[in-house]
Amino acid sequence: MKEWKQRLAQDLEPLLRQNDPRPGISAYHDMPYAVFCYPPEEEFAVRQETTLLRTRLEQAGKRVTSISLSACMYAALEAEEFGPHALADSERSVGLESTIETIHQVLSEYQPLDELVAARIPPDAEPLRDIVFVVRAGALFPVYRTSSLLEQLKGKVHVPAVLFYPGELDGAAGLRFMGVLDAEHNYRPKIF
Repeated sequence: MKEWKQRLAQDLEPLLRQNDPRPGISAYHDMPYAVFCYPPEEEFAVRQETTLLRTRLEQAGKRVTSISLSACMYAALEAEEFGPHALADSERSVGLESTIETIHQVLSEYQPLDELVAARIPPDAEPLRDIVFVVRAGALFPVYRTSSLLEQLKGKVHVPAVLFYPGELDGAAGLRFMGVLDAEHNYRPKIF
């Protein structure tokens, strides 16, 4: 069994099955979420396993909401009339770096990603019943770092949540997004 699959089944799943998973996944009451780190090349296998995990948790009485960061990003860009054709035109006219900066600005200022994620959590979510999976983080590469997202979600998420993170662990609390970018060492949520 692959190491990440073992961590998912033996470390994370038993915590999420608990009546109140929050104390097991986070030491912070206003940040009831964790990060599940996996090798970026395992993206499709992780998607399959999270679908199976969701089914098992739902069979155990939990309600699981999956929030796609890819869908959030595209919704933000569309809201600012910056769809696929506009992205391609922008890259051709001003270059890749400027286009990346524009996308980051949209997700940071005009259509804040944390607000888009928080809005997708069911309004009747209850900490003892609901779990949120934040998936498709790789779609944000290289325009937006997930460490920023997690800090901005502080106080906005009240149910257990897990960010599925394609990257590498660097030290005890550092993560390298997609295994490429320099490690961010300010992750406060528990890393699985």
